[in-house]
Amino acid sequence: MLLMNVTALITVVLSPLSNSLVQATGPNPVPVPHFPDTVHAVVWRNWGLIPSRRIAAVVGAKQIEIAEMAHRMGLPSEPTITSDFEKRTYLTVIRRNWHLLPNEQLIKLLNWTSEKLAFTLKEDDFLYIKLGSLKPNVPKVIFQKPTEAILQREHEIASVTNECLQGIAGLKREEPLAFVKDLSAYPVSPPTYLASKFDPRFCYSYFATYGDPLLPGQPDPYPEGYLAQLKASGVNGVWLQGVLYKLNPFPWDKKLSDGYQLRLKNLKSLVARAKRQGIGVYLYLNEPRTMNLSVAEKFPAITGVKEGDQVSMCTSTPEVQKYITQSIESICRAVPDLAGFFTITASENLTNCWSHGQGGICPRCKTRTPAAVIAEVNALIQKGIDLSCAQSRLIAWDWGWDNRWAPDAIRQLPARTSLMSVSEWDLPIVRGGVKSNVGEYSLSSVGPGPRAPRHWKIATETPGRAAIAKVQANTTWELSTVPYVPAVYLAAQHAVNVRKAGVSGLMLGWTLGGYPSPNLDAFAIAGSQPNSEVLDIVHQIAVRHAGIQGAGMLQQYWRDISDAFMEYPYSGEVLYNSPVQLGPANLLWDHPTGYHATMTGFPYDDSAGWRGPYSEEIFADQMQKVADGFLKAIANSKIVSKLMGANGAAMKEQQELGTACAIHFQSVANQTRYIQARG
Repeated sequence: MLLMNVTALITVVLSPLSNSLVQATGPNPVPVPHFPDTVHAVVWRNWGLIPSRRIAAVVGAKQIEIAEMAHRMGLPSEPTITSDFEKRTYLTVIRRNWHLLPNEQLIKLLNWTSEKLAFTLKEDDFLYIKLGSLKPNVPKVIFQKPTEAILQREHEIASVTNECLQGIAGLKREEPLAFVKDLSAYPVSPPTYLASKFDPRFCYSYFATYGDPLLPGQPDPYPEGYLAQLKASGVNGVWLQGVLYKLNPFPWDKKLSDGYQLRLKNLKSLVARAKRQGIGVYLYLNEPRTMNLSVAEKFPAITGVKEGDQVSMCTSTPEVQKYITQSIESICRAVPDLAGFFTITASENLTNCWSHGQGGICPRCKTRTPAAVIAEVNALIQKGIDLSCAQSRLIAWDWGWDNRWAPDAIRQLPARTSLMSVSEWDLPIVRGGVKSNVGEYSLSSVGPGPRAPRHWKIATETPGRAAIAKVQANTTWELSTVPYVPAVYLAAQHAVNVRKAGVSGLMLGWTLGGYPSPNLDAFAIAGSQPNSEVLDIVHQIAVRHAGIQGAGMLQQYWRDISDAFMEYPYSGEVLYNSPVQLGPANLLWDHPTGYHATMTGFPYDDSAGWRGPYSEEIFADQMQKVADGFLKAIANSKIVSKLMGANGAAMKEQQELGTACAIHFQSVANQTRYIQARG
């Protein structure tokens, strides 16, 4: 397959603010030669995720034919698949079938509408971008009666399957998503923390659905037991995405806002439940959303910058300004106990005309600076809060702000608006002899870097304006697959550093990191004990988890893990493009696919796109160093943990977590070397 020229592709066209999905032609899908045909791949990848009757309906088979095919491939008996399970696993279904099914069959498999798929691809944290901003040109998949050759291949697959399953026979297996039930239970003995220097201390749910979580019938993102567990870990705030046209009538197409009253009702209920646990609820805003060209043509007075088939709603127009302010005022009046909002105003989404640096082509914004437009968007939101007389606070996040104009934007923010910066941004590091700077999402690099303190200082020059640090307390895109990376010393050092930097509050993670953990405890202790230092913080946490007898061993384990993690070959390409999130689940191809790695979606075999500034050798060697360091820490701790008695359970849990991390790091090293050898 030839390397793709993305600009020449005709891809799926998403139409936000009209929620339509346009079919088009894209590149050919990657091959799946290990299956006799695509139907077998569909059955294999969806077995246990989607009811067999629906798989059968999608490919034009009888349910019994799909069940027999699964059995012949050695798959276990079909489990019960609940509605809640399907609501929580839709991203997995989309990803597993992106290269297997055309849109119409994918929609049928999900039991969705095309409008719902379009909304999800657009609004579920940039899912379409993570899938490569293209839909492969997949032919319709039709079931055929198996031939003798296919039956033979099924038998071969079953032999491999059975061999693998025998290796785990007798091991205790948790039900899928068992952690949701575990995290929804109330804590047995919650730690008591004194009043913290950090306020707020907010994080995201470990198991929330992202795109439209307030829609009636969606899984509860924050059960009360889970809120209590977060409170026990020192958290006093949680967040979820808010989309203005889903929470307030959209003046230019009110059909898009169907159900907004029910969403507000659910938001009010969530806020009340969280308040009972001493936790505030924040909404993340990335506004205003773009319009599709066909919609924008009807409203030329409010249109701004065009990108592809999308057009920004120009925030320099009175109509859009009124829409933003009135929407916020309406939400605050409907949910007066809402803790607040935080904004991103220069991200992957094209929002205001300067959000992607192209305001110069807007007839209105070209006479204004990026700083003025960006600050004004936040001011319009602050105005809506003020008009409602609510106590909600606004936190403006400087993510994506250009260093050339960010200081002016900060100075122009309203006095009541807090400023949040990624703590570790621009931190210089050296890994494997390669010099680079941290962008974001790093636990292996302890902040603050030079950028955040500079912005915090400018912000706090205005009396009453707070400075907030966005950190990654638990885990990052350095490895998102685990609940937390047990590098507790690094978390504790970062907590102490931001406290000494004088910040007022903490965002404890992006969509990753909402698992109650020793790492969260580190930030809780650092904030509630103003004179605490790293060693004391880690010791307190170790005693809490392993008792006095086992604390020393646990501390040594966390020390070894932290040291090993500092060898991580950090770069944006490694975080977003490499197979570190998938580990062994990333397929190996014997010939180049021609596909480029996508943002945390499909690494493919694009090793050149995985490693950023590192050579293949250094990249593989650094991943190997991290894996070896984790495995050595595990081996050393096992020698002593046998003597820990009842406290050994805590150590075993840490060892299992470390093993999962090591497997992923080792797999990345192995895959890099495989592709290097393949040529």
